[in-house]
Amino acid sequence: MKIRARILGPLLLALGAGVAAFLFKDRVRHWIPIHSTAEFAIAIYTGPSPLSLSPATGVPQPTLTRDDVSDVSAAFVADPFMIQKDQKWWLFFEVLNERNEQGDIGLAFSPDGRSWQYDRIVLDEPFHLSYPYVFEHDGKVYMLPEAGESHSLRLYAAVQFPHSWRFETTLLRGTHLDPSLIYHAGHWWLFSATSLQNDELTLFWAEHLTGPWHKHPASPIVSGDAHRARPGGRVIETEGRLYRFAQDDYPNYGRALRAFEILELSTTRYREREAPEFVLKASGQGWNAAGMHHADPHQLADKSWIAAVDGHRFARVLGFP
Repeated sequence: MKIRARILGPLLLALGAGVAAFLFKDRVRHWIPIHSTAEFAIAIYTGPSPLSLSPATGVPQPTLTRDDVSDVSAAFVADPFMIQKDQKWWLFFEVLNERNEQGDIGLAFSPDGRSWQYDRIVLDEPFHLSYPYVFEHDGKVYMLPEAGESHSLRLYAAVQFPHSWRFETTLLRGTHLDPSLIYHAGHWWLFSATSLQNDELTLFWAEHLTGPWHKHPASPIVSGDAHRARPGGRVIETEGRLYRFAQDDYPNYGRALRAFEILELSTTRYREREAPEFVLKASGQGWNAAGMHHADPHQLADKSWIAAVDGHRFARVLGFP
């Protein structure tokens, strides 16, 4: 009897739980903390032009994921920017730290731009960081990350590249999302999303990198349009033409990446037109099933292009969003 009781007791409890779950499944569903979250990853694409990119042959896709991050527990990796220096490629990107849900800046390196190895977190502030726009100027390497939680646009300089970074100065105050800049025709030009709804793009200009920065009289150059306002990667110049990338954030964030050719750029005038097709978009399956929203293209010696891109899928996870 005791043996039967030991066996039958747990069986009856399990059966009762199963019946209850079946009868009250709709209510139970609301009690279980399960939600969807966007899981971003990074890939390497190549192509004949920065507007025509596809997965690099022989390179794992995605190339870097949250599982490659070894020094913190990462929810995802995103917003990759590359720079070639000291006969290596260096890749800086956002690492969303699961412990505090804060973005830090991570680093990976590659001898050829195709096989990558994660290194470490190189920039961690008390506030969220992402979009580490890295560039070289006058022999120094700078980084202009998004630091929207600090309500300022902060410029960093490499003290000992690539691991040690120093805060240089604040370029602008206020909301600045995914700031993207370029030096062209004797001036610095800065594109920044200035609305939390991702539907406003503001242009600034300066004679020197550290400023003073001036709001362009045509700003906002995009207003009330989440399809083309928020920057989505490096501003590039190729064959005498300037292009900026923009996230298509409607109806969903990070749905696709679009390109706009800058036709007129001066301290008083601005004009652009859209390239005919999306540069990147959701694949419908796999690691970038839900969307792609970033590209950092670089031209190689043979005139072809290599780019770090990102994409995301939705994953079902336990816990409250």
